[in-house]
Amino acid sequence: MGSRQRRRYHGGCVARGPAACLAAALLLLMLSFHCVLSPPLGDGGRNDPPRPQSPTFMSNNLGELRRNVLAADTNVLASNVPDDGSKMGEDLWGSGAGNDFYGCSNASAEFAGAEANTESNRYLMIEASGGLNQQRTGIIDAVVAAQILKATLVIPKLDQKSFWEDSSDFADIFDADYFISSLSKDVKIIQQLPDMIRKTSLPYKIRVPRKCTPLCYENRVLPTLSKKNVVQLTKFDYRVSNRLDTYLQKLRCRVNYHALRFTDTIHKMGEMLVQRMREKGGGRFIALHLRFEPDMLAFSGCYFGGGETERRELGTIRKRWENLHQANPDRERRHGKCPLTPEEVGLMLRALGFGRDVHMYVASGDVYGGKETLAPLKALFPNFYSKETLASKEELEPFLPFSSRMAALDFIVCDQSSVFVTNNNGNMARMLAGRRRYFGHKRTIRPNTRKLNSLFLNRASMSWDTFASKVQTFQKGFMGEPNEVEPGRGGFYEYPLDCICQKTKGIAGHTMGHLSKDATNIMENHLTYREGRDVDFMEQTPLPGGSSNETESDYSHGNGLDIPEMDDMISD
Repeated sequence: MGSRQRRRYHGGCVARGPAACLAAALLLLMLSFHCVLSPPLGDGGRNDPPRPQSPTFMSNNLGELRRNVLAADTNVLASNVPDDGSKMGEDLWGSGAGNDFYGCSNASAEFAGAEANTESNRYLMIEASGGLNQQRTGIIDAVVAAQILKATLVIPKLDQKSFWEDSSDFADIFDADYFISSLSKDVKIIQQLPDMIRKTSLPYKIRVPRKCTPLCYENRVLPTLSKKNVVQLTKFDYRVSNRLDTYLQKLRCRVNYHALRFTDTIHKMGEMLVQRMREKGGGRFIALHLRFEPDMLAFSGCYFGGGETERRELGTIRKRWENLHQANPDRERRHGKCPLTPEEVGLMLRALGFGRDVHMYVASGDVYGGKETLAPLKALFPNFYSKETLASKEELEPFLPFSSRMAALDFIVCDQSSVFVTNNNGNMARMLAGRRRYFGHKRTIRPNTRKLNSLFLNRASMSWDTFASKVQTFQKGFMGEPNEVEPGRGGFYEYPLDCICQKTKGIAGHTMGHLSKDATNIMENHLTYREGRDVDFMEQTPLPGGSSNETESDYSHGNGLDIPEMDDMISD
């Protein structure tokens, strides 16, 4: 309204007399007073009084969890996105370059097999810690440690007392007989200690530091093992270095991709879920590892727009870790340390080119914010499934009491999906990314959170086509292509370069080992983040005095990063 119009309006009030002006002023005052008392629309409930919270810290009030930062109405959000996303062709579903590579992990001539490499009266026992995929790393590296120490490996014990409270033994999750037989030429493995050894020798407990090299094992473990005959390595996860000779890396791959398979019961149930997804999706589907649970968000130190309720709830969870540093949410997001919200994941996928008709399987625990938080993602991808919606309660009943077996079902479906999308870089994401590279570079998408952050903040200021174009540009190098040489923080399990060969014409294929040395150095350098805290919550425990016979208690809490429950709750 121009100045002349404003003056004319004001003059009209004067012309009508003082009474009219007074009435208008009183009306404006009443309206202003009403606005002050009324809560702002979509303010995330910042002025609401605190409500009693459930023990799981789940909020189901959309007013409290304003995660839909791009549109308050999910129907409006979905209607503003083209049904077909942004077309990128069939390349979106798979990598053409992936056909030029294949997994190769056969033992080389320099590898000393079990018969020549096993010393009598050397028995190695392992306690694998954490959830399913953290335990998986421990089991794989236990085989490598046994090979380094020339010891007989006893089937690893699984953590049954952690946050997950899963009573499963090794044989409840993995095919123990196949594990032993398939590795019989590599490492001698037995179900349990011989009776005579068990009666006369108590296992001597040691915790080795993170990323312990072969020389580290020879110096710190071997003298005790030779003297005591039985050594048990406790809290065994990520206790073997990424920097290993190729023959040991290939042993890792033989264990991970061939010897370590799920029991028939788990495998059959997982394959049934895969088949049901393929039938619904016309043969192909996306699997999303969402990781938007309260513990994950609390540990990230990020803020997701939920006002004081969110800060209070997640802050309460963070207090479980006494030594967790005070996070700066804005800095964490700028540095790409915050997981995307379900809405942001959906927008990224639609911008890449996945249409509304795509079928999506979501592997996730209880999402923070519940149905309201998931609503935008479901609006973008209405063909939305989980193991709970694909299978009946009766079918899932044998698995429900066991978190690791439920996680194994998700692992199988994500592994067999046409496209796997990970919203974090935890153990399951890295394990699956490496596995999918090994078996032909199946499409694996990891959000470039550092670049996408500013893009999502400015989404409303640009057209959909501009937004989609920028997403596609930012995601180059994060789509699971063979030429993605920036390994990020994943380490060998995410980038098993020594076990991937390239097809060549007329001659035998060669490994991607020409990238291995540089890539491994990059991996090791990127394995720490957040100002020194390891991405896998590795404590880098010092070994006092460098002696080789410290007991388990000597290794507890190290420099403050070995925080109880941290590994267990977050890393899977």
